[in-house]
Amino acid sequence: MIPYIQAEGLSKRWGDLLLFENISFTIFKGQKVALIAKNGTGKSTLLGLLAGNDSPDTGKITITNDIKIGYFEQIPSLNPENTAIEEIFDSENEKLSAIKEFEIAIARNNQELIALSTAKIDQLGAWDIEVTIKQILTRLKIDNYDKKVKQMSGGQQKRLALAKVLINEPDLLILDEPTNHLDIDMIEWLELFLLKSGTTLLMVTHDRYFLDRICNEIIEMDNNQIFRYRGNYSYFLQKREERIQQQDASVAKAKNLLRTELEWMRRMPKARSHKAKYRIDSFYGLKEKANRQAGDDKLDIAVSASRLGKKIIEVKNLSKSYGDEKLIENFSYTFSRFEKVGLIGDNGTGKTTFLNLLTGATPADSGTIETGQTVKFGYYKQEGINFDPKERVIDAVNKIAEFIYFENGQKMSSSQLLTRFLFPPEVQYNYIEKLSGGEQRRLYLCTVLIHNPNFLILDEPTNDLDIMTLNVLEEYLIGFPGCVIVVSHDRFFMDKIVGHLFIFDGKGQITDFPGNYTLYRNHLDETGKGGKPEKITDAPAKQKIEKVKPAGSSKRKLSFNEKRELTHLETEIGELEKMISGLEAELNSGALDHNELFKRSEEISKAKNLLDEKELRWLELSELNG
Repeated sequence: MIPYIQAEGLSKRWGDLLLFENISFTIFKGQKVALIAKNGTGKSTLLGLLAGNDSPDTGKITITNDIKIGYFEQIPSLNPENTAIEEIFDSENEKLSAIKEFEIAIARNNQELIALSTAKIDQLGAWDIEVTIKQILTRLKIDNYDKKVKQMSGGQQKRLALAKVLINEPDLLILDEPTNHLDIDMIEWLELFLLKSGTTLLMVTHDRYFLDRICNEIIEMDNNQIFRYRGNYSYFLQKREERIQQQDASVAKAKNLLRTELEWMRRMPKARSHKAKYRIDSFYGLKEKANRQAGDDKLDIAVSASRLGKKIIEVKNLSKSYGDEKLIENFSYTFSRFEKVGLIGDNGTGKTTFLNLLTGATPADSGTIETGQTVKFGYYKQEGINFDPKERVIDAVNKIAEFIYFENGQKMSSSQLLTRFLFPPEVQYNYIEKLSGGEQRRLYLCTVLIHNPNFLILDEPTNDLDIMTLNVLEEYLIGFPGCVIVVSHDRFFMDKIVGHLFIFDGKGQITDFPGNYTLYRNHLDETGKGGKPEKITDAPAKQKIEKVKPAGSSKRKLSFNEKRELTHLETEIGELEKMISGLEAELNSGALDHNELFKRSEEISKAKNLLDEKELRWLELSELNG
């Protein structure tokens, strides 16, 4: 296997905060690797180092053969004055540069430059990049190519940045939370795109279905150690649990030995200490090992909910429009106790509007919402709240409440609550600007729950939270003695929490579906309404990117042999897809040893490369046949 990028002995601090120290690992060609770690351990910082955006304090990064790296960061760097299509072409990619030169030559009617750029495009085989651009922009729902970056929402800018990285076809693709601000259809397309791509991948994501289906290796960063798992997320969970159990047993054994050594140290005469230096060294090694924390630091969301009466919320004939756009029309529903419902629909179909109507933040055009007297909302908004970065963590919470009072008369201080949310006393007096994005989201969650709500509304709660925090949040919500409404693109989270779904169609209608997201997805597939892409080479964009081809490039008919080749390709593509599925099933079974895992990984890589070649040829012939 060819090493693409090597990290050796990397360390990084931010001020007096140590993010990671002396970590090493290698990413090989063809691997699809996920990086998993708790919030605040420097995942995004590490990706930035590997992408060359920053330098480590110590250690070195070696990149093999000047490979091209594409980096999608959580806060994209785009030119605000560019239009969407100008931003796509603002690239060092040879194919994109050649197309850009050609369009400039056409605009200036420079025949010499037209001839030169045409020859360059032919040499690079770049004429088909238009198809790639249209596919990716369409799938990421960027349909106004002339819209300036500065006029786009934050979500649109992130999708444009993701499109730009994918279109550039890098050798190594580094993705930092790529599913944030994507709806579920986009995530499912991106899954398929990355699965069929021969690109080497390193990513951070909290989306466990996405991670499970794409990655064939996981790197866990824990207590400044690197642990590698050659398999997907399901395999990682199994092997990580085994590792923690072994670690717990090792710590328990060290504690038993420490008791014996401690007794010896206490009885040892001071004057003879130089004669037993090896044993003293052994004692301190044991002490360090015995003091290691067994297992994980666990987030403890043991916050009670206020009592909920019989009457919850009654919605009658609710309607809301903005101009000619109907988001909700004549919707009625009565909420029951302990109900957990998920909201599904494309961006802009009215999900957040519905939440704002329920809480009274937005007035309805018509209809009524009757809320029971005991209902106490806890609203976790997608945009969060603007913490003062120069404020201390404890002060931000104290501004809301210094104590939480429970119905049984007990109370908890804000400091005790923060400790339960994995903000120990020494961190509570840090400035908020020192917290990672995920830690700030966890702090926001703490400020929502501090009021003991009994009706939780969570609008995209999974963004920027690490997987460990999500697991604990899910367990809390499952046992939550109140009502929960969730808007999330995280399918795993939705499957685990909700009992039924409200489906927003974008035309004002809301349908109640009895089941979680996977059941709904299966229902759509069974009824032929799924719209799930079979190939990444489908559906060109409605809006064309203008391009003039040279004379003689008009479409021709397929020959007899090409028609026969097209038929064979369809059969071969199907067989390769089945073969890859079988190999992936073996890889994820957990029954293979390391040698077999390595062998299957190589077979999958070769099969996917062959599949890419055949699909590209299929696309070429299909267009001629079309």
